[in-house]
Amino acid sequence: MRQLIIDTETTGLDPKLGHRVIEIAAVELVHRRPTGRHLHFHVDPDREIDFAATEVHGKTWEDLKGKPRFHELAADFVAFAREAEWIIHNAPFDVGFLDAELKLAGIACCSDHYARLIDTLALARDLYPGKRNGLDALCERFGIDNAHRSNHGALLDAQLLAEAYLAMTRGQESLTIDMTTPTLAAILHDAHGGDGASRVPVAVIDPTAEELAAHRDYLAALYTETSGRCLWLLLEPIADAKAA
Repeated sequence: MRQLIIDTETTGLDPKLGHRVIEIAAVELVHRRPTGRHLHFHVDPDREIDFAATEVHGKTWEDLKGKPRFHELAADFVAFAREAEWIIHNAPFDVGFLDAELKLAGIACCSDHYARLIDTLALARDLYPGKRNGLDALCERFGIDNAHRSNHGALLDAQLLAEAYLAMTRGQESLTIDMTTPTLAAILHDAHGGDGASRVPVAVIDPTAEELAAHRDYLAALYTETSGRCLWLLLEPIADAKAA
């Protein structure tokens, strides 16, 4: 699975008012692992940048004059980003700007290029309702070092968001149960020659008290992070009832 963590910086808040993209970055993950590949462009917006926007990302139009225009880079962006899963914090904002830029470049909108769109802000709000869920807050929550983030920058923010996204979704693959996987009882049955074939004996090692306590602590943390949706804890009453 190929994923891209995407971030933009802009001249203002609304592309409908003529605001433009001034920076774009996309950081690549494959099977949830950073590959080291990324795309990063600065763009001449052909217009002044709002003072409030400059306070956020620290860039003025003077800093960007002489850089390529977005339409000159659009084909490279689409080639890099096509058919990947796009992961964006507050996705409607960035996608709105990218759609406007792609339209000016005569290229189809974002939805024609990505395989799937994930909004990490919506994901964070679902996982942590009522809490701060900006990128700085997520970095603080997951212990991600963002001390060097004095101003917003598309590449740095995409790299930080990649770490935050992986932290938010850790263990999600293990929550998918493969119903065709043999049960432990079936495995042990085969190990003792239940089908008449010779099997290598399976050593069953009981956990120590310390290991059980560490496992319990991990489940408690997972319970908190998933807002009470830890499958193992939910199944405990069923297992206890069967044991009784």
